[in-house]
Formats: sequence, structure tokens, C-alpha cells
Amino acid sequence: MENTLATAPKARISVPVIALALYAVASGYLMSIIPLMLPHYGLEGSLASWLASVFYAGLLAGAMVFEPIVNKFGHRKSFIWCLIAFIATILVLPTIINSWAWLASRFVAGVAVAGVFVIVESWLLHGDESDRAKRLGLYMGSLYGGSSLGQLGIGFLGITGSLPFVAILVLLILAVLVLMFGRTDQPEEGQSSALSLKQISKLNHAAIIGCVVSGLTLGAIYGLMPVELFNRGIANDNIGSLMALVILGGMAVQPLVPWMSKFLGRTLLMALFCLLGVAAIGFVTINESIYALAASLFVLGMAVFALYPVAINLGCDKMDPAYIVSITQVMLFSYSVGSVVGPVLADSFMGLEQGLLGYLFASLLATCIYMLLASIKTKRQAMAGE
Repeated sequence: MENTLATAPKARISVPVIALALYAVASGYLMSIIPLMLPHYGLEGSLASWLASVFYAGLLAGAMVFEPIVNKFGHRKSFIWCLIAFIATILVLPTIINSWAWLASRFVAGVAVAGVFVIVESWLLHGDESDRAKRLGLYMGSLYGGSSLGQLGIGFLGITGSLPFVAILVLLILAVLVLMFGRTDQPEEGQSSALSLKQISKLNHAAIIGCVVSGLTLGAIYGLMPVELFNRGIANDNIGSLMALVILGGMAVQPLVPWMSKFLGRTLLMALFCLLGVAAIGFVTINESIYALAASLFVLGMAVFALYPVAINLGCDKMDPAYIVSITQVMLFSYSVGSVVGPVLADSFMGLEQGLLGYLFASLLATCIYMLLASIKTKRQAMAGE
């Protein structure tokens, strides 16, 4: 099926990527300061895990509704309105100091962010399939690079007062302006088709599991890693730097993912990244220095942030371009399910000796075993079909 990106010799995708990067800086900073600023607003610290979970519940809800919106209004307009809705939710936080208001605000924010992800992922996944992994790597690099820069705001701008919110809002407004006035190519409106339940059930199961586990781990990291580091006696300035290292690891691995995909099956690749994460956590349990923790968090970031791009690429492999928006919606839904459950499950580990790292170790080890078995099964099926 023809679309603008497929027919253009060189699709202009810099506008959504720049807008996404600006959003990521703002969102990365916001996600990390929310659990840290709770005491300053007189709110219970236990609210942190629920704020993370309700945000991902919004992500889950949003993942189910954006396909017809994107199909009707197009990628650019839908992206702009999602950012405007996200801005509105941020304005609520410093003006209404109430647990229920914050929970409601974060839920709506999750819905808006679901739109951002579905829009940008489907925008960049359209077009030449051979170049898809590279474009997806650019997307993930921009997202994680921006999130990493956002963590540094904890040290530079702090976590109290109006300055953090002003900085976040300025970045988001810039993202809206880039989308409004930048020149770009986008898929044509009305060119996507919805998957039936039968078609969804036939999507690659390893891809769906990979998205779920990505949510289980990343939801817990974003929601509880600042608290975990604080519980380990890390100062606020260093918390921001260590969170940045996690996301920098995720950014650093993105160029490797398309290159490694040429030599390894994607299911096996997810197994290897899970094993890498297990090794990183094992290292920090035997060496508790701040430098060992920093190195382990960087490698852990490489492992957990690699899962989603590998999984979604596997899910879209050899699929009709008309279904790309629908597939990204299903994959985001799967990610969101994990993201909702992750912080709540991880919270039960916080009182144990290894805390959040113990939860991540168990999650990644179980996934590694599953992906290895799935890879062996896929290899046997391929050999039987020859």
C-alpha cells in the first residue's frame, strides 16, 4: 500500500524525532522528580508506586483508543493534541495538592503519552522495511537520550519550587512548535487497517512477551529506582546521575540492536539481553561500591531498554504496512500491561535486602529462559519446514 514515507526517496522524519526528543527530556525529568517531591508537597511517600502504576494504567487505556484518532486526523495533528493534553496534566500538579488529583492527572498523562508512542512508532515504522530497524533505533535513541538528559535536571534545577515545572513546560511547548511549523513527511490519513482478534492472537508471542517484560522492568525502574537509590543512601545529585546512566545505557545499545539483528534471531537476541541484565545485577550484589553500582546500572539500562525495540520489530516483521498502526497499538498495550503491574510487584520487593534489583533479577532471568526455549522452538520449526 502506498504512503508518503514509502514513496519518498528520503523521508523527512526529523520533525517527529526532534519533537520526541524534547518531550523525552521533559518527561524524563518529570518522571524522576515526582516520587522525590512528594514529601515537599506533604504527600505520602507510598504514593510513588501508585502514581507510577496509574500513569501506566492510562498508557494501557490510551493504547486501545488511538488508532482511529490517528487514522482520522493524521500523525502530526494527533501528536500536537497529545502534547497539549500532557501539558494540561502537568499544570495540575503544583496547583492542586491532593493525592486523588495527582492520581487522576497522571492517568490522563498516561493516555496522552500512549498517543505519543503510537503516533511516533507507527510514523517511523511506515516505509521501507529494510530500513525499519534503523529508523526505530533513531526513535529509541532520541527517546532514551532525551530521558537521560532529563535526569540531569535533578541536580541542575532541583526538585522543589516552580523552576522544574517551568523548564518542563517550556520544553513541551517547543515540541509543539516544532510539529506545527517544521516540514516533514507523514503517512497518509485513512491508510491504516485494524487487526481482528483472530489476527492479534496470531501475532508473534515472543514479541508480545518481550513488550510485557519491557513494561514490567521499565515501569518499575522509572517509578521506583529513584526511591531504591535513596534507600541505598545515595544523595539527590547522584540519584539524577545514576538514573541518567541507566538511560544512557539504553541509548548506547540502540545502534547495536539493528546490527546484531542481522546475525541473530530476534527472540535469541532478547534472551541474550535479559542474560546481560541478570549479569549486571549479579555484579552489584558482590561489589557494593558506588562505581560498581554505576557500571551495573549502565549495563542494566542496555539490557532492559533493548527489549522493546527488538520485540516491536519482531511483531511487525513481514506484516502488511496497513496494519502497522494497529500492531504498534497492540505492542504498546502489552507494554502497558507490564508497566501497570511492574511497580506494584516491585514494591513488594522493596523491603527485601536487594530491593528493586532483586525484582529485576527475577524478571529478567525468567524471561531469558522463556526466550531461549522460544528460540529453540522457532529454529526447529524452521528446520522442519525446509
